[in-house]
Amino acid sequence: MGQAQNASEPSLPARPTGLRRLAFRLPILLYKLRLGFILGERFMLLRHMGRKSGQLHETVVEVVARDPAEGSWTVAAAFGPKTDWYRNLRKHPATTVQVGGREFRVMAAFPDAEIGGEIMVRYAHAHPAAAKRIAAFLGHAVDGGPDDYRNLGQAIPFAVLTAM
Repeated sequence: MGQAQNASEPSLPARPTGLRRLAFRLPILLYKLRLGFILGERFMLLRHMGRKSGQLHETVVEVVARDPAEGSWTVAAAFGPKTDWYRNLRKHPATTVQVGGREFRVMAAFPDAEIGGEIMVRYAHAHPAAAKRIAAFLGHAVDGGPDDYRNLGQAIPFAVLTAM
């Protein structure tokens, strides 16, 4: 039997299918055309090895935090822990990313839920409008306070990608 979800916990949306999936995949074309710089440093092309197939896959993800001193980027699996790229990174954490026009070899690490909550609080502080849109997309009403964003961030799996 599955665990009942706490009413205050955000629910994660279903993975996109059909036209919605196509729309999510269109930014990959920008990178293939060497136009990734248009998306700036707020997005990245993540290359990841299939956990079952061993095939190389590509996904564009939003960078929710960047630490230039550490040479790291934090990304969120907004569709939850069953998101394919997230599961693939868990199995094969060494990979490459493209940020703007530059490519980096990275190693993925996976912060716990408590740290995820703090990541989301910092993101909401830096990008309040985007944080509200993400919360709405995830079906979570927020009042703009840190507790709401902390709760939301604890439900989202994050990956920290550090340059090697």
